[in-house]
Amino acid sequence: MKLELIQGDITKVAADAIVNAANSSLLGGGGVDGAIHRAAGPELLDECRRLYAQGGCPTGQARITKGYRLPARHVIHTVGPVWRGGNQSEEATLARCYKSVFALVEANGLRSVAFPSISTGIYGFPITRAAPIALREIQAAFARLPQLEKVTVVLFSSPDLEVYQRALTQLSTPEGGGNV
Repeated sequence: MKLELIQGDITKVAADAIVNAANSSLLGGGGVDGAIHRAAGPELLDECRRLYAQGGCPTGQARITKGYRLPARHVIHTVGPVWRGGNQSEEATLARCYKSVFALVEANGLRSVAFPSISTGIYGFPITRAAPIALREIQAAFARLPQLEKVTVVLFSSPDLEVYQRALTQLSTPEGGGNV
């Protein structure tokens, strides 16, 4: 298993799939979502329009499309929760996003996937709470999916990367629950 935490641009990552922190319409937006749509080209929007006509993507679920002009073969779109103070099952919903993505990874025989930090931008989920959830779900996926070779978490800023590095260190200690 190989987990990599990097600061960078997810649209430049070569992987079987990159994950889009999408909105439920899948029709593009700001942040990671807008960047992925711009880099992939208009064909992605056309495919997402067809998914929108079928109901889009509810929060906590995921949908897969082609990658088009991206170095990734696929885009897996997942809709994370909007942070509402932590009492609206936001943490469980965020974990469900990762589970839904990994279900598509498994169903499509993918071996590498790159994630952004889901819901920690405009949706306001505190990154210090999101990082351990993401890393635990990645760890569970490595344990469950033998074909999974590499997961990259692509963070936008140096402070975000540091939060994930600290969370990984905490999870890797005996008190933190095991090795990632």
